[in-house]
Amino acid sequence: MGSGQTVAVFGAYGHTGRFVVAELTERGFLPLLVGRDAGKLKALAYGTGLEARTASADDPASLDRALTGAAAVINCAGPFATTGAPVIEAALRAGIPYLDVAAEIEANLDTFAHFADRARDAGAVIVPAMAFFGGFGDLLTTAAMGDWTTADEAHIAYGLSSWHPTAGTRTAGAVSRERRGGRRIVHTGGRLQHRDDAPPALEWTFPAPVGPRQVIGEFTMADVVTVPSHLPIPEVRTYMTAEAARDVAAPDTPAPAAVDERGRSDQTFIVEVVVRAGGAERRAVARGQDIYAVSAPLVVEAVDRVLTGRTRVAGVASAGEMFDAHDFLRALSPHITVELHS
Repeated sequence: MGSGQTVAVFGAYGHTGRFVVAELTERGFLPLLVGRDAGKLKALAYGTGLEARTASADDPASLDRALTGAAAVINCAGPFATTGAPVIEAALRAGIPYLDVAAEIEANLDTFAHFADRARDAGAVIVPAMAFFGGFGDLLTTAAMGDWTTADEAHIAYGLSSWHPTAGTRTAGAVSRERRGGRRIVHTGGRLQHRDDAPPALEWTFPAPVGPRQVIGEFTMADVVTVPSHLPIPEVRTYMTAEAARDVAAPDTPAPAAVDERGRSDQTFIVEVVVRAGGAERRAVARGQDIYAVSAPLVVEAVDRVLTGRTRVAGVASAGEMFDAHDFLRALSPHITVELHS
């Protein structure tokens, strides 16, 4: 449990930010509400009784003031192509760890490319993509690898029952598409490649009771950044159930709606990871509810481990490299069920 330490949440009033604030509070931390919209901050502060500080990614002095006294900062404010670097810079100036929930492939690539050397030299901790897409897939892949030090390929299949995107998801997706010129990305041959063709339509047989589902192959998520950042796997592919892909692409799909007291939607998910080396295969399977809500225990568990020294490296690192993947996944048991198959 947290020791009452103050953790700043940039973008605290956003959809995922509110889940993170609630999880921090439940874990015994003191969330510090930070964001650029003073009205939304004031409303959240009134409802939670927490301190709020206004700051903007384009105003370094405001970020410095906002992070004063914080033990760490969690960035929940997309698009991370805009907010990531400024908040990381502020965290480095403050000498505190930085974590984010970025699913944007390009923003995560920027974090590794631009801050790896500085963070390592400073002994700082920066954990990008510490969320459902990116961090979670990396933890599952790392755990599935077990004692393997390399593999030929990793396949991460997302079985989402539906995908009602938040406004932040739509904005981040638009920024990513613009940055890649409308092309799609695959990780093959040990590197990222851009392609202009349509992704393949395939079938993936998920474990029971889900079973066979139509999926979009090469529906590339942040796992193609996090996994290869520390695991020598030349082929990393991600897949998405076709109905969820249609949901997130449709402009009229509504935002998530709460169905329980925790504010979660009725979306369920199953994630299956398959890693292969030679003729051998290992798998990991995870199940849970609401990809946005579950990002909160993921990033809060991470910040708890960072602040208590349960890390493996310094610098910029994804979840699977920064933490003990098996132990981390066990700690998520109230929120996610995980099975490993060798």
